[in-house]
Amino acid sequence: MPRQTVAIQLSETERRELERWRRAGRTERRIHCRIQIVELAAAGLGSRQIASHLGVGRPTVLKWRRRFGQQRLSGLRDAPRSGPPRRYTARTERRILAQLDAPPPPGRGRWNGRLLAQALGDVSAYQVWAVLRKHGIQLQRRRSWCVSTDPEFARKAADIVGLYLDPPLGAAVLCVDEKPAIQVLERAQGWLRLPSGEALKGFSHEYKRHGTTTLFAALEVLSGEVGAAHYPRRRRREFLDFMNSLVAAYPDLDLHVIVDNLNTHKPKHDRWRARHPNVHFHYTPTHASWLNQIECWFSILSRQALQGASFTSVAQLRQAIDNFVATYNQTATPFEWTKQAVKSGQLKHRYSDLYN
Repeated sequence: MPRQTVAIQLSETERRELERWRRAGRTERRIHCRIQIVELAAAGLGSRQIASHLGVGRPTVLKWRRRFGQQRLSGLRDAPRSGPPRRYTARTERRILAQLDAPPPPGRGRWNGRLLAQALGDVSAYQVWAVLRKHGIQLQRRRSWCVSTDPEFARKAADIVGLYLDPPLGAAVLCVDEKPAIQVLERAQGWLRLPSGEALKGFSHEYKRHGTTTLFAALEVLSGEVGAAHYPRRRRREFLDFMNSLVAAYPDLDLHVIVDNLNTHKPKHDRWRARHPNVHFHYTPTHASWLNQIECWFSILSRQALQGASFTSVAQLRQAIDNFVATYNQTATPFEWTKQAVKSGQLKHRYSDLYN
């Protein structure tokens, strides 16, 4: 008996999904053909016309019209095929992940794919790597960071973020910190032609030391401009001298100063603060100086003015920093702080703890 042709009608949702499949760069060619069969059928073309238009057999058109009519979008996917039983199951995946929490073999500092496979015994290294990729685990990568242990992290972080998002009227918000012991290094620099023909610019690993300098800097949150001063050391007296220059630069204004927890910033008996009631200090949580926007500027300074540069005297280094500050302030823009809620994350000692 002749096969009955299945009429196809697409909903708006199905049309959008088929369009998304067609535009996806990873959609297989055979799926593209099935999508065209369904869309042409929905447009009213007969099976013979569709087969002629796409260059496929009529039985193929009838098959996918029927499958779509019965299972809709899921019917366009390949049905499960027979084959040998699966060698690796979900239990194998759980065993691989659980092995990460076990100590590595004696003499090894950490696991890798081959060591995991050897420890499990009946799992290939390729399967181990596949599971690690699935879960985004990169055993060879190590990163370091400071985790805040401050019990008042939430309160202090909210105080500083509030200043960034809603600064007080009639006051200046300043992010202050120091970059101590900047080394004055004289390096041999120049161009080098590699055997491959590539030309590189760099410097030799050998250098001469010509002393150090300490930079104090203050970033105005509203304008993004930076004020800086140089000192030979980082002590309370240098910090107060820099603060005096800031007070003089902002007369008749309340100053909200964001600083870290360095002991020179917060002595027990602070006579200077008693003489300057218009200066309000806001301390970042312990090990959370990244909340201070001046750290972002210090990173810009290092990358654009200090890294790879060569200096023969402290005065030359200080002049280079002053030139950078003057140039930076000509086009300075404030950092856009958008995160309203800042949370303190804690290290997990076991991979399984990530799921608890």
